Amino acid sequence: MNFFKKRDKHAVVPRGKIAVMMDFVLVIIGSFIVGITFNAFMIPTHIASGGVAGISIVLHWTLGWEPSYVLWGLNVPIFVIGLLILGRSFGFVDYAMKTLLGTVMLPFSVFLTSGIPAATQSPLLGALFGGVGTGIGLGIVFRGRGSTGGTALAGQIIQKFTGLSLGVCVSVLDGIIVITSAFFMSLEAALYALVSIYLTAKMIDVVQLGFNTEKMALIISEKEDEMRQAILEEIDRGVTRITSQGGYTGDDRPMLMTVVSQGELTHLKQLVRSIDPDSFFILTNATEVFGKGFYQRT
Repeated sequence: MNFFKKRDKHAVVPRGKIAVMMDFVLVIIGSFIVGITFNAFMIPTHIASGGVAGISIVLHWTLGWEPSYVLWGLNVPIFVIGLLILGRSFGFVDYAMKTLLGTVMLPFSVFLTSGIPAATQSPLLGALFGGVGTGIGLGIVFRGRGSTGGTALAGQIIQKFTGLSLGVCVSVLDGIIVITSAFFMSLEAALYALVSIYLTAKMIDVVQLGFNTEKMALIISEKEDEMRQAILEEIDRGVTRITSQGGYTGDDRPMLMTVVSQGELTHLKQLVRSIDPDSFFILTNATEVFGKGFYQRT
């Protein structure tokens, strides 16, 4: 049986051996950061913030089970089931191998760091720093093009049979875990877990995308030529002219698109207002911009 997708040699640029090895290193580093965070913040403060890790915390505080054993006992079977059920849709061979590595390394890191002292006994601090640390660790794992398995993989399995989106499947699973923690521990612990989940998601975005959020501007103006020239010369940014059509009049209305940094945003707004106060001006976030004048990310 062929479990994995075949790569299209014309669609995928081969990556060097060093880059691939760095991916595996990132998965290991990220897993250990999550493990340390788990034992220093989550376990002492009863923060069951979703995922298989959340299940292990609930079982630890209700039945006394060792979290690392619970993680191994759930993650590894989920990985094998995912491999068998999802088949070709599971992913490329290198992704599957890095997911297997993360699936094993996360419980192993929790086991190795289980003796470290608690960083705090405050549920609020546990939720805050636990969410941040977990997000940083998972973000590094994802930068390594890997995964730690768990509910993300379980969500893929549920998606295959229900047709729901992956985001909905994972959110439902995490929600069930948080609600369970409310019944077996306390409502307060569940509420802190929601705070931790939110911070984890935000920190994953920061690690993946960075703090630099550029802005994309769309400008519709009667003074299109003057506006384009001013952006090119005064802000020194490229401009793309897009042909658009008015929905009411049906007339052709050229639209200018440009991307600027945060520091250039005020200058651009002042420029647009000074040239054409009646222009239609839209700003939106552009979290990753590739090309001349902006950061290069791999």
